[in-house]
Amino acid sequence: MSKQTSGLAIETAGLVKTFGETRAVDGVDLAVPAGTVYGVLGPNGAGKTTTVKMLATLLRPDGGEAHVFGHDVVREADEVRGRVSLTGQYASVDEDLTGTENLVLLARLLGHGKAAARTRAAQLLEAFGLTEAAGKQVKHYSGGMRRRIDIAASILNTPDLLFLDEPTTGLDPRSRNQVWDIVRAVVAQGTTVLLTTQYLDEADQLASRIAVIDHGKVIAEGTKGELKASVGAGSVHLRLRDPDQRVQAADLLRRALDAQVQAEPDPVALTARLSAAAGQDTAAEQAARALNELAAAGITVDNFSLGQPSLDEVFLALTGHDTHTPDSTASGAASGSHDAKDEVAA
Repeated sequence: MSKQTSGLAIETAGLVKTFGETRAVDGVDLAVPAGTVYGVLGPNGAGKTTTVKMLATLLRPDGGEAHVFGHDVVREADEVRGRVSLTGQYASVDEDLTGTENLVLLARLLGHGKAAARTRAAQLLEAFGLTEAAGKQVKHYSGGMRRRIDIAASILNTPDLLFLDEPTTGLDPRSRNQVWDIVRAVVAQGTTVLLTTQYLDEADQLASRIAVIDHGKVIAEGTKGELKASVGAGSVHLRLRDPDQRVQAADLLRRALDAQVQAEPDPVALTARLSAAAGQDTAAEQAARALNELAAAGITVDNFSLGQPSLDEVFLALTGHDTHTPDSTASGAASGSHDAKDEVAA
């Protein structure tokens, strides 16, 4: 791999990390464009955190290469550290200090003078909606407030690259949306963000490109549209008037669309995934034909929609399980345990 490829914040080739006989990261290749949010999507134990820690110079790779803005993460670790910041899965601020005290302390450690440190702390507390809580000890903050103060601490000196390792784990929907707004604002200022997540909607909302990782390997990579198109042309969702006709309707849809048909928890709902084979009709044409055949069979459809496959469907198609399914294999379990140990060590 060349020392630097123009326009890339991160470039890796064959990145490997082992713990005993377990390959937690097994030959990961990444090319992360600068100035974007790049999502690394995968279940617990997939190797996401271990990959981030190697890129942030907290773990030494056992194989392959990795460059951050052209700097080798092993041979030029100091240069890499000067350009990156990491927010892990757990708050790293001191819970016995107030929000202001935490940010001022860290700013002073980063070289700010007393007045500059207080000014910068006040700016970030206001920007993150924490001014009213600035004088409270962090141990009295809600989960969402803790994540915001943690991210604020990560950008006291605006980094060129910010690693966000599952930043919204355990947060309520309102707090997650607040963190998403912060991520967008950080990127608007020119920072590149590498976001690891097991939340499909989070990757869908924030990332311009996504790498899907499972058992330490990148199994797919691309834009959201490319990943969704890779598993089909679209999905037909419909609700029938008569639940007794669902079995008949599902059989008809399978024949008409030559597609997988899934019965939803709603007793009158069905979902069919359309194929995208070359030379076939468009998704809309396939759906229209199926609706006509349902009507001809006397099956009434009360509600119908046609859309792209979701990232949930993408991940299920690629891995055979969803992002919240624990790995049952020995390697998956070991990988997950090492990721957890890495977090404690950090």
